[in-house]
Amino acid sequence: MLQTLYDYFWWERLWLPVNLTWADLEDRDGRVYAKASDLYITLPLALLFLIVRYYFELYVATPLAAFLNVKEKTRLRAPANPTLEHFYLTSGKQPKQAEVELLSRQSGLSGRQVERWFRRRRNQDRPSLLKKFREASWRFTFYLVAFIAGMAVIVDKPWFYDMKKVWEGYPIQSTIPSQYWYYMIELSFYWSLLFSIASDVKRKDFKEQIIHHVATIILISFSWFANYIRAGTLIMALHDSSDYLLESAKMFNYAGWKNTCNNIFIVFAIVFIITRLVILPFWILHCTVVYPLELYPAFFGYYFFNSMMGVLQLLHIFWAYLILRMAHKFITGKLVEDERSDREETESSEGEEAVAGGGAKSRPLANGHPVLSNNHRKND
Repeated sequence: MLQTLYDYFWWERLWLPVNLTWADLEDRDGRVYAKASDLYITLPLALLFLIVRYYFELYVATPLAAFLNVKEKTRLRAPANPTLEHFYLTSGKQPKQAEVELLSRQSGLSGRQVERWFRRRRNQDRPSLLKKFREASWRFTFYLVAFIAGMAVIVDKPWFYDMKKVWEGYPIQSTIPSQYWYYMIELSFYWSLLFSIASDVKRKDFKEQIIHHVATIILISFSWFANYIRAGTLIMALHDSSDYLLESAKMFNYAGWKNTCNNIFIVFAIVFIITRLVILPFWILHCTVVYPLELYPAFFGYYFFNSMMGVLQLLHIFWAYLILRMAHKFITGKLVEDERSDREETESSEGEEAVAGGGAKSRPLANGHPVLSNNHRKND
């Protein structure tokens, strides 16, 4: 049974054009071809990425945060209350009005005190500014290095300038070491993002982020073993070209460099729109949809690859909408925030006074990040 499924999954007619077999992609005469078994190394490499990230955040990002004067804002803690804590952990973090009234009777607090307790308790669970800065620093470093490395891999290749050459000789196209390592490192990094997504800073586009990571992993894996490597390197470099800009904008935002953050964000928005909504659909997708049909009849792998590309393009349109909304608010002088962020709630959000320090008014908790207040991915 398992052997049958295995044989059917690797049936040449699924992944390769007509009249070609996996035997045509076996190494010979000093020419090396991509193989699915090459991808096994990406899983231990992903774990290595997580280890490197831990030490990077500890010994590089944390001192950098101190150097840039990244400061935490004081958060008032919710006082110990077993009744409210039990509800918070088992039933929900945002009780409805009827539940607030019930909890008020059970805890002996007023309705406003119950609501205040839940606001403070939710704020306690929100990630610290330092955690956000360290995460943005790690991603900025990887995306910048990956973009530079990716350009070094493709800038001297003829298909970088003439996309018809992407399919010249396909699929009998041998690989070179720089392509191999570019692929393995990119795929390992996205595996590491998927492994750490539960502990990373969560955003409102959490589900879209998971879809993006899974689609990216599938695309990179398929493009490797089906020998879409030339197109794959172009697509990966295109995505990395804007991601490091967003992460750097976040870093300056968390450091309180508001004007620098805003200026970098505008550059990021321009680069994102040009690369994801112009170059990708009208050059790259045209290359992967139209040109292969001039050589071979459409096959399952052709439809599969372009369907995954379509999923990514839909996510790009969704994120572009959020970016344009933010840019519009910035241009019109309104407060700009990350449209995907889970904002910290303020003590004065409903006008009541906090019960702290013997009834004196507590200082309002500022919404600490006025420009880009949460984690990215768009990405990609």
